[in-house]
Amino acid sequence: MSGAVPLVFDRGTLVIDAPSERLDLPALTAIGFVVDERSGGRLRAPAAAYRRALTLLMRAGLEVDDRARGYEELDLIPRRRREPFPHQSEALAAWQRGGRRGVVVLPTGAGKSYVAELAIAEVQRSTLIVAPTIDLMNQWMALLGAAFGAERVGAVGGGTYEVRPLTATTYDSAYIHMEHLGARFGLIVFDECHHLPGASYALGAESAIAPYRLGLTATPERQDGGHARLDSLIGPTVYRREIQELTGDYLADYEVVRIRVELTPQERQAYDAARAEYRAFVQQNGIRMSRPDGWGQFLMLTCRSAWGRSAWRAWREQRRIPLQCNGKLAILEDLLVQHHEEQVIIFTADNETVYRIAQRYLLPAITHQTPARERQEILAALQGGTIRAVVTSRVLNEGVDIPTASVGVVMSGSSSVREHVQRLGRILRKGEGKEAVLYEVVTAETGEEYSSERRREHGAYR
Repeated sequence: MSGAVPLVFDRGTLVIDAPSERLDLPALTAIGFVVDERSGGRLRAPAAAYRRALTLLMRAGLEVDDRARGYEELDLIPRRRREPFPHQSEALAAWQRGGRRGVVVLPTGAGKSYVAELAIAEVQRSTLIVAPTIDLMNQWMALLGAAFGAERVGAVGGGTYEVRPLTATTYDSAYIHMEHLGARFGLIVFDECHHLPGASYALGAESAIAPYRLGLTATPERQDGGHARLDSLIGPTVYRREIQELTGDYLADYEVVRIRVELTPQERQAYDAARAEYRAFVQQNGIRMSRPDGWGQFLMLTCRSAWGRSAWRAWREQRRIPLQCNGKLAILEDLLVQHHEEQVIIFTADNETVYRIAQRYLLPAITHQTPARERQEILAALQGGTIRAVVTSRVLNEGVDIPTASVGVVMSGSSSVREHVQRLGRILRKGEGKEAVLYEVVTAETGEEYSSERRREHGAYR
């Protein structure tokens, strides 16, 4: 292509190798291109600028030698067809109107993965699915195989590196390998996309040319404000429905019950003493725990003195007492008896509490330490009704489908809005005559109760 402007993918970046007088430098600079003196003054930008760069060059009347594009056009015929729910059709249409870029926000259990399946069939381009965990990556492989044929499906992560037209990976693996994979996919689906704005994961998204992007999440908002970056990394939120909008027709009817328990006099005395010591250290050192760097500053200073180490132990104690107080354990026992014929998931904030509850009530436990096979066996037994309850920390917040579970018990009131929406979603899968209930067991007059009130103010259960 004599005279054409070369557009090249180079290790996660996009390079234009042409004399500057032929180019609209201000327009290209506005979308991220800079002059790279190390490569002879060529223009270079993150690979994500591909779509806009191609548009600018073509609008300028330039012929483009597109050497960057390495993704395939596919001939995908879904092996299974079902009529999408109205909200799934609406989500796909909104994404199409947004130029096949954007975030779809739907409650857990509302069929976000089927929206992605519809998008893949509509785009007909090689597709990368990025998920937060190996378990979710494997679920996506199974879904893609059932929908389009296992022979088209590959994976990058968990010791596997097999790139195929439809490939599933994790955020960690995408970040590591995107400089080699970034030109090979026309569509990227970011599952649980609220993870993406972290510095490393965002770099992975910026290192891909994919002109089409779909983000899926139940709760895009992040406490650090990072969700604002989703607009540039994926696209704006194009469709959003909340839990209460789909309850009844597409999700199980549900109820949220908040149970407030009191500390014993001995627990109260120990809690107040530990919290006072922790707070005195924080205030004396001018630490603002509400700031993004507050926790890191606290950790750094606790290592520098005996008082700091004592303050660290005090912080742990004032956190442990509300989590494991006698009143909570008594309430949990009552709830297990009350719902002994239903599938129950008990959520806690830490592994220590998981193991204490598991030992006390002889329940299977799932934490990040649980081997994958054992975890699968426990979930299969819960789904099949062989066991009635499981206790877990945060590892079941995302991407695990337990349609038979109808009762959730949150044993900590200090979690974020996102975690509560995710936990509620674990028990909201639609079932015949199913009604779900989420118990939030909160220790009175502690940091848990204050966090619970803030969540309600911000609409955790809208």
